[in-house]
Amino acid sequence: MTTPASRRQLSTADQRRKTVLDTAVRTFADRGYFGTTTTDVAQRAGISQAYVYRLFSDKEALFTAVVEHCFALVRDSFSDGAAAAKGSSAEAVLDAMGDAYAKLIADRDLLLLQMHAQCAAASEPAIREVVQAGYARLVEYVRGVSGGTEADIQRFFSVGMLCHLVVSVDAHQLDTPWARTLSAGLRHY
Repeated sequence: MTTPASRRQLSTADQRRKTVLDTAVRTFADRGYFGTTTTDVAQRAGISQAYVYRLFSDKEALFTAVVEHCFALVRDSFSDGAAAAKGSSAEAVLDAMGDAYAKLIADRDLLLLQMHAQCAAASEPAIREVVQAGYARLVEYVRGVSGGTEADIQRFFSVGMLCHLVVSVDAHQLDTPWARTLSAGLRHY
């Protein structure tokens, strides 16, 4: 006879780690690296702080893992966009990847996490290394899959950064000259 306890599946460390990473994206998005504690993450995930430390050696290790997780999500969105491109020209592939990314950052938590990571990278060497490595992988992926020129790739990432600004300050929802100028031609979801 099976009891409810024997039928229950316990989560694996990998499943729990992913849950903590997903929760940490939202938690760090709220107040950034410097304003968030591991206790905040643990409470939001419904686990003990000791369990967070069992999965991640310290807050920096947790945050860098969250940033790497974020870069993986961005890479996946680029891949989905490239697969959906309506042509094989660099312009078509980059446009489709940009559209997929615009949908991804409609999740403000993911957008804010990326912005907080860039800010923390300015003063924290370990975070800077993770952000540099993440962008290096993304740039090489975009270059390889799109076949775009250096200028195309730079423009693609420049527009992405402009999207961060426009979405983070809700400029796309304002009817003012400066907001219209910055938002012109950008897609929002």
